[in-house]
Amino acid sequence: MNLLTSIIFMAFVGAFLGASTNHLAVKMLFRPYNPVYIGKWQLPFTPGLIPKRRDALAVQLGKTVTEYLLTPETFRKKFFSPEVRLSTLHFIQTKAEQELFNNHKTLQQWLELTGFTHLPQTIEAKVDAVIAEQFHQVKNTLSTKSIRALLPEDIQQVIDRKVPEAVEQILAKGEDYFLSSEGEKTIKYMLDDFLSSKGSFGGMIQMLVGDSSSIVDKIQQELIKFLRAPGTKNLLVAIFSKEWEKIKERPVMDFLSNVELDPIVDNIQRYAKEQLALDDRLAKTVQDYWPDGNNWAKNDVIPKLVDRFFVQAENKLEDVLKRLNLQEVVREQVDVFPVERLEELVLGISKKELQMITYLGGLIGGLIGIAQGIIVFLTN
Repeated sequence: MNLLTSIIFMAFVGAFLGASTNHLAVKMLFRPYNPVYIGKWQLPFTPGLIPKRRDALAVQLGKTVTEYLLTPETFRKKFFSPEVRLSTLHFIQTKAEQELFNNHKTLQQWLELTGFTHLPQTIEAKVDAVIAEQFHQVKNTLSTKSIRALLPEDIQQVIDRKVPEAVEQILAKGEDYFLSSEGEKTIKYMLDDFLSSKGSFGGMIQMLVGDSSSIVDKIQQELIKFLRAPGTKNLLVAIFSKEWEKIKERPVMDFLSNVELDPIVDNIQRYAKEQLALDDRLAKTVQDYWPDGNNWAKNDVIPKLVDRFFVQAENKLEDVLKRLNLQEVVREQVDVFPVERLEELVLGISKKELQMITYLGGLIGGLIGIAQGIIVFLTN
């Protein structure tokens, strides 16, 4: 009876010590959270293993994550596979078709979604301001600069060469006119009017010459001789050229002094608004302006954009990961992660396993106690 009692007692003590020791060892992984002091002396094994080695754990965990878990190859397999590309392409194609081309929203409604609620009025106001400003600048330029300064040199040379041609045209037209019956009537009318204006002297001349028709023929011949004379052309060319040189020195506004410019500005602004017709243009849908846009975007644009995006993203992947510095991110997060929460997380995941470690310690301690009891009995 003493043997059995001793063995049971020693087994119980061994089991208790083994279970307690393992349970304490598990707790000491996290407890205590902070160092414990007696006076200035820090108790050994405080704080717990994980709180004490948190810095090393954070560095090692960050290194493990970046070297073995979140590697560029992992991201390539996960995000740049053909399946992901195809899924992304189908998603964008479907969304583009539904939201852009098969949607009955007008352009104005799309603009309102982005915050442009009064775009037509804003654009028209800007156009009015630009036209008014440009017209003011033009008016100021025309008022301060001469025609010579404004007119390009090549155009001035062309006009200079055209003066003799213009004189020839004028003389030719004058000759044709005075040779015509209308020109003859004009000469006769002017002659009769001239003689009538001279009173009795003119009347006496009319009595002497009789009908003015005979004189009209002579005047007509003299006028034709005058128009055909080389000196006439040279004289007119010289006069026109001289006047043209004077005109070139004058500002353009000298010739527009009697022109009302404000109505011109108003008309230009009104014409610009009519041509813009923003309200009418924005009242249409994307489909109205782009009937074949859906097929073109779906079969041409979107596939190319998606392929280009994936190629560029994959080429930049390693650089992006370096810039993200995931190792440092993991280290910082582990550093600020509460030990209490980490303990709850670990114990919540491996509660049964940790309990089994405690039970295993009790079992091994109990077996050792039984063995000790038997050895003590045999030695006594």
